[in-house]
Amino acid sequence: VMTDKTNIVSINGTDHDIDTFSDEQKGIINQLRLCQTKIAQIKAELNIVEVSQQAYTDALIQSVEGNKEAS
Repeated sequence: VMTDKTNIVSINGTDHDIDTFSDEQKGIINQLRLCQTKIAQIKAELNIVEVSQQAYTDALIQSVEGNKEAS
């Protein structure tokens, strides 16, 4: 689990200074950070799509129910 501290990572409850990691381990940390950023972006995009879906659903319901009343 990554913490808020840029150079500290907690693994199974133990904090580790990333500066002491090998280049391979630092590369893995960078990939994890990219994954975390991408997950946050996808969640934000999903929220936008869900709100849009609800708006379209509401518009369809209003359109169908409005047509029933006009008939």
